[in-house]
Amino acid sequence: MPMNEQPPWGQKKKPTGPEDILAVLIQKIRDAFAGGIGPGAPQDGQGGQQPSETPPNLLASAGKIIAIVAALFILQGVFSCFYTIKPGEVGIVLRLGKYSRTTQSGLHFKIPYIEELAKVDVESVRKEEFGFRTRVPGVNTSFDRKGFGMEALMLTGNKDVIEVAWIVQYKVNDPVNFLFKVRDVSQLVRDASETVIKRIVGNMDFDYVLSNRELLAASAKKELQSQIDRLQCGITLVTLQLLDINPPEQVKPAFNEVNEADQDMKRLINEAEETYNKVIPKAGGSAKQITEEARGYAAERINRAYGETNRFKAIVKEYEGAEEVTRQRMYLEAMQEILPQVNQVYVMDKNQQNILPLLDLSRKTSKEPPSANTK
Repeated sequence: MPMNEQPPWGQKKKPTGPEDILAVLIQKIRDAFAGGIGPGAPQDGQGGQQPSETPPNLLASAGKIIAIVAALFILQGVFSCFYTIKPGEVGIVLRLGKYSRTTQSGLHFKIPYIEELAKVDVESVRKEEFGFRTRVPGVNTSFDRKGFGMEALMLTGNKDVIEVAWIVQYKVNDPVNFLFKVRDVSQLVRDASETVIKRIVGNMDFDYVLSNRELLAASAKKELQSQIDRLQCGITLVTLQLLDINPPEQVKPAFNEVNEADQDMKRLINEAEETYNKVIPKAGGSAKQITEEARGYAAERINRAYGETNRFKAIVKEYEGAEEVTRQRMYLEAMQEILPQVNQVYVMDKNQQNILPLLDLSRKTSKEPPSANTK
């Protein structure tokens, strides 16, 4: 057997892990307080312990305990002086309870037992829900409304009861104010948000609240951010969204009937306006057409009358200058206009006893001469 090896029955069991080391350390402390009597102390044949010849050295035991505690204290200080800040977080270091500095992501050093560290997540979006709670987030998100109805109930400006469910999302922009200015920032956001939403809804009518949720949400977000900035909470709002606006369950049937009647009224009004837009412009166009035609006819008759009057005046003037010539010219012009329209002309002569028909050889006859039959 080699010299550096011991038989199994004489080999001492060495601690293999931190738990074993701690157990051995606790056992040594117990032995020191018990006066050095341990499980390996000599005993008499009747199972009793033999009194030690020398009294236990209490000072030595106390010194060992102090050394062990000091070693643990120093070891803990060494391990606690280094810390790591994850991405998206900042570290707030306090020196003797007073703010010292802000550290970004990475490995950093602090003075043990003098400086304290608080980590704040500044990238995550925090949210507060009103009138419901998200139970299972994800693609198929499930919500729970039971027990949260009082958060959503509020009165409108015309004294109607309405349920408004909304959500507020915010991020930390000033971690120092977030930690030390307000004790509970989330509760402050809830209280301020309820105050703002209920005040805005209480100043509006029921129908206006139902049809203008985007405008109300924008106004509420602006006012809520102003209050948060005044209180120096160290947060900034990401969004404020009104998710669901409905009447209470007890009055929903009556509300649906009112909505149906309102929709029917709007439909009838739209149909009437459609008919109006079809008939009235058409009638107006027809009236304008008739009016313009009448004006045109009146202008034509007036202009023609002026023309006839001027022509008559011109003829009168010529007649006054040469009566016989003008009378003969007027007669010839009248005959020139009338005779082409006459098929048969009869010449009346006082010296003739019979009527003499006029044969107009210049006019083409409509009848063709009969053709000779040749055999």
